[in-house]
Parts: sequence; structure tokens; C-alpha cells
Amino acid sequence: MFFPLSKLIFFVLTPSNALILAVVAGALLIAFGRGRRFGCGLVLAAALGLLVAGFSPLALWVALPLEERFPAFVDDGTPVAGIVVLGGGVETRLSAARDQLVLNEAGERQIALADLARRYPDARLAFAGGSAGLRPGEVSESEIVGRTADGLGLPRTRLILEDRSRNTRENAAFTAALVKPKPGERWLLVTSAWHMPRAVGCFRAAGFTVAAYPVDYRTAGPRDAVRFNSFASDGLALLDVVVKEWIGLAAYRLAGYTDAWMPAPQASSAPVDSTSADGSANR
Repeated sequence: MFFPLSKLIFFVLTPSNALILAVVAGALLIAFGRGRRFGCGLVLAAALGLLVAGFSPLALWVALPLEERFPAFVDDGTPVAGIVVLGGGVETRLSAARDQLVLNEAGERQIALADLARRYPDARLAFAGGSAGLRPGEVSESEIVGRTADGLGLPRTRLILEDRSRNTRENAAFTAALVKPKPGERWLLVTSAWHMPRAVGCFRAAGFTVAAYPVDYRTAGPRDAVRFNSFASDGLALLDVVVKEWIGLAAYRLAGYTDAWMPAPQASSAPVDSTSADGSANR
């Protein structure tokens, strides 16, 4: 129930959707002559919201606390027992239709998987990603990654594919049950920087201690707080992503999936080097 409900809530509360729906609602009120003044006000407010969200640094302000929560760490020499990469970077429908790996803006997760596999040849490699679709039987991200492993330079025999999870909580719970990490082992968790707080919180709740390895940065750091966007689509796209993440953090805390509103690094978490061959971690 939680999964389909979350899809509906995110659809309605996604800023670009909400603002466009407000414009439509206002236009209908004006067209049918009911509450014309309110309808005009709704259209103007929504149009202003689209301008502000699209061109101003608003999305960057919302993203920065998420991305700055877990800094890029430096490898201190502690052996890496395993690496967990979360799904979200693979376009499953297009990949299946075109019979090749098609990545979205979070595709740096897959680049990091290949890079870390090379840098830590003895580490176990786990990829967590089922299908995010509502219909049963849809192809999973893990299936696509398994099919295209050779193209990424990943020996298929090294991959542990978790293909049932549909959200971050299930990523953590199902992966923990699959790899059964031992106490004292060091596992790296690879996901987008803006997603790392919720992901780490879920893994901690699952009893799986991980060291954060953030990738897929959408900001250049605090200096972006005064940067305006050249295209409204850039600001709206980023705002949609990070507002959804803030809602996810709150929902997961209320549901008991994490033990903190905004999970933070622990003093015992060993730093890891996030400067990889693709150069994406510090983009």
C-alpha cells in the first residue's frame, strides 16, 4: 500500500506538476465563471511560482542541505569488503526496448560501480534495483545491469543482483538479507549525493553499517546559492527531484523506516575516496 500511495502523493506534490495543475484549475474557474477572481489569482500565483522555481536559485537552496550532509571521504586504507550500488540510474523501459544500457541523470551510480569494481578487485559487488513500475512483471534494473555487465567491464560472476526492491527501504532490507554483512566489515554505499541521507538511514535501520560514497551531484556546493538558471527546465527538474527527497525523508521517518529526520555521518564511519576515474563525484 505504501508504494502505490507514495507514487500518487509524489505526483500531486511534485512542484512542476502542482503548479501546472494550479494553472489548469484556475483557467477552468475562469472559463466556467465560478470564482473568477480566485481563478485569476491562482493562475497568476502558479505562473509566478513556475518563474521563481525555474530561474531562481530556489532549487539549489533546497538541494544543498541534502548534498552537503555526507561529504566526500578519503580512503584511509581500511579494506573494503563490499560495495552496494542503488538503482535509479537505469531507464529500464528504454534499455529493454533498445537492447542496450540507457542511463538517466543518475547514471553516475553505474559508472561508480564499474570504477570501484576495478579499484577493489576483491570486494563483493551488490546492485540493488527492482522495478519502480506499478504493473507486475516489468523488467528490473538489476536485470538490465546483469545483461549489460560486460559492457561496463564487470565480470557477471562478481555481481550480486537484488531485483525485488521498489524503494529505498526495500533496497536496504533486501540487500542486507542477501549479502549478510559481517560485523566489522566495511561496505561502501553508492547513491546520489542528494539521496544519501535517506539511503544511509534505511541501511542503518536494516542493521547494515555502510560508508557513504556519494555521486551524481546536482550542485557545485554553497557557491551555487546565488546562481540563477539559464533555462527554467533546469530549475524545475532539480526542484522536483529534491522536494520529492525531502518528502521521502519525512515520510520514512514517520513510517519508522529511519531513526532520524535527517540521518548524518557517524564518527565511526570511515572515509572513502570519492574521486573516481569518471570525475563525477566532485562535479
